[in-house]
Amino acid sequence: MNCNYAFIFYDVEEKRVQKVFKICKKYLNHYQYSVFRGEISPSQVKRLETELKKIINPEADFVCFILLQGQYVFEEKILGNKGKDTEGIFL
Repeated sequence: MNCNYAFIFYDVEEKRVQKVFKICKKYLNHYQYSVFRGEISPSQVKRLETELKKIINPEADFVCFILLQGQYVFEEKILGNKGKDTEGIFL
């Protein structure tokens, strides 16, 4: 993975919202509600993902990474509950 920019959005249980917010704020810029974006290195993405995995409940929470790898190339990575309907969020 060779990304240089990321979007992260999440839907987590209320008792974990502030913890997830603080972790994301360390790496990216707060954009709106539970959405963050900004320049980020591949090693920072790995650290961010590791920190979030320690906090979220994968059965109940949802965290989505949109990692831009170039001008027209991106990767989507989801942590947690994939059962939620996310189709059409980014088109």
